[in-house]
Amino acid sequence: MITVIGCDGGPLPPAAQALLAGATLVVGAARHLDTVKTDAERIVLGNVADAVARLSTSDGRAVVLASGDPGFFGIVATLRRAGLDPEVVPAPSSVAHAFARLGLPWDDAVVVSAHGRDLRRAVNVCRAHRKVAVLTAPGAGPVELAEALNGTPRRIVVASRLGTPDERITDPDGDWADPNVVLVLGPAVEPSPRWVAGPQPGPTAWALPEAAFAHRDSMITKAEVRALVLARLGPRLGDLVWDVGAGSGSVAVECARLGAAVIAVEHDADACERVRRNAEAFTVDVGVVHGSAPAALAGLPEPDAVFVGGGGAAVLVACLERHPARVVAAYAALERVGPALSALTDAGYRADGTQLQANRFAPLPGGVHRLEATNPVYVVWGERP
Repeated sequence: MITVIGCDGGPLPPAAQALLAGATLVVGAARHLDTVKTDAERIVLGNVADAVARLSTSDGRAVVLASGDPGFFGIVATLRRAGLDPEVVPAPSSVAHAFARLGLPWDDAVVVSAHGRDLRRAVNVCRAHRKVAVLTAPGAGPVELAEALNGTPRRIVVASRLGTPDERITDPDGDWADPNVVLVLGPAVEPSPRWVAGPQPGPTAWALPEAAFAHRDSMITKAEVRALVLARLGPRLGDLVWDVGAGSGSVAVECARLGAAVIAVEHDADACERVRRNAEAFTVDVGVVHGSAPAALAGLPEPDAVFVGGGGAAVLVACLERHPARVVAAYAALERVGPALSALTDAGYRADGTQLQANRFAPLPGGVHRLEATNPVYVVWGERP
């Protein structure tokens, strides 16, 4: 039998103490092993693979001591992948403790792990969402997270050694310690009753009508075109999308509504303000960069997907030099399609495209309709193999 016991810095409950007393093998981090008395064989949990192998050959009762709730980004998943079937005695998770220290509900929080993973995806979630808990690791900790989020309006709280005598709640420049969990908090939004924890399932509609956005003189990506653009961009949680030549920001806002982090680049100051207003109207966060591409792209964080809604071949080439996984461009002029396809192919992308023209129903007297044509648009896209 293998039992995983969660530790939160306080005394173990009587049931857990009884299990520990009958154990022949105890596995855990040194800080957890130091808190218990046992005559059983002890293994410090450094090399996880070696510890799992020893647990697989244990004949008696084995106990694994783990932080917080071991089934929440914890060792339970590792044991089950190895074919082991543990019992679990959980404690409150570090995330629960951290939000409790701030007196905040957290059923609307997104929880991401940077432990052994690329910090960039966690950063993108923090850009897109206003209540995020990040499980950190050396090299992907509070300082690195704060540096990556520089310029994003977020409060960063580091909660370390939770439940222990040297518990600390501080900012990234404070006297925090490992292990820790970082809470990244944006402007507060009035909480509403929820039926699912974490990010909501997604918007009920996308490719919204142009009337849903503030725009100037119909300078907006039409809904029919936007539907295809969104399908090819594939914005999702953890991604960063650039909307270059954003105009009204309709594509940027829709990508943000689908869970991605978004940066809109636009050279017109009035249009930048419209992007901000449209993002605020839908309660999403869109970073706005006022400047002309390609120069304005320098220094931006690496994108996963890019939409080029304006500019010539030089803008597209500059975006391709950052190696996003997916690129989509929309053009009104046919002559720009050939150079765009060539640029995508030369950069190693699988390129394709289509021409879209919608004929919308327009009412006539007597309850009948005619067809009203929109201007044709050429949509070109590429994916990295």
